[in-house]
Amino acid sequence: MGGLIILAIIVILLLVGVSAALNILFSLIVPLLIAGIVGWLTGMLLRGRGYGILGNVVLGVAGGFVGGILFSLLGIGSGGLIGYVISAVLGALVVLFLVNLFTERRSPVR
Repeated sequence: MGGLIILAIIVILLLVGVSAALNILFSLIVPLLIAGIVGWLTGMLLRGRGYGILGNVVLGVAGGFVGGILFSLLGIGSGGLIGYVISAVLGALVVLFLVNLFTERRSPVR
């Protein structure tokens, strides 16, 4: 009887551990997946294609950060998934505009 109780406790602890690990995993994967979608959408708007998996995620994360700041400064709420995606895409457009502004190659004067 005592062995059965110990086995039940071990199984419960394993289930709790697996559940916590999956929770952490999904709390990392879902935002990165959304960031990738945001970067891809921004690439589709500007280039007709994305920037590659890593480029899409980086652009989406930067866009989410910048878009969140801009919407906050303007007093606009971006609640929910759709609001977040819209603000992140607009933020990503601002990021790309600034990157292009500072890295635009000028032809040398002859």
